[in-house]
Amino acid sequence: MNRRTAKESKESILEAAIEVFSEKGYSQTTIREVAERAGISVGGVYIYFKNKEEIYFTLLKYLLDEFRERSGGSIEGIEDPAEAVKKYIAINLNYAQKFKGLILIEGREHGFTSCIDIKKKFFRGQRKLIEEIIRKGVSSGRFERCNVEGTARVIIGTLRGFILSLVMDSDALFSQKECSNLILGGLLKRGVK
Repeated sequence: MNRRTAKESKESILEAAIEVFSEKGYSQTTIREVAERAGISVGGVYIYFKNKEEIYFTLLKYLLDEFRERSGGSIEGIEDPAEAVKKYIAINLNYAQKFKGLILIEGREHGFTSCIDIKKKFFRGQRKLIEEIIRKGVSSGRFERCNVEGTARVIIGTLRGFILSLVMDSDALFSQKECSNLILGGLLKRGVK
């Protein structure tokens, strides 16, 4: 008999939840549908989660944690701060494309207000990551001197806008390169490529 570990079972439930929530929306999804998609009994789901809301909140936290690890890890070791910004933007936009359905549901059904404390902590961490890149760019002479904290807020806000546009309009007329060019246009020292 093929037995899963507790960790594998919980991950199967979360992966199934991503699919079902993305397809049907939060309010239309049932625990039974998540269980069927995960190949687990309904009772098995209740071993790990007390209700659908807990699955959803755990899922959001799981995805934000995964993104935080990927974004930090992917720019680690990149010496050129402009390349680090480009890589960070690419990861953001790729992740948004991958989880487009969940982002739409979060906006439509929850008004982006669910798990607000988790999201605030996540965005503070992302802002700190961008601040580090900007400081490195300024100290290396690659970026113009600027208000680092304010600039990081603008970058995060700009990315959120790009992501919403990308998610809501599949024919969005911008690319990762255009997004990078826009953001870097204000950071790079004049005459620096």
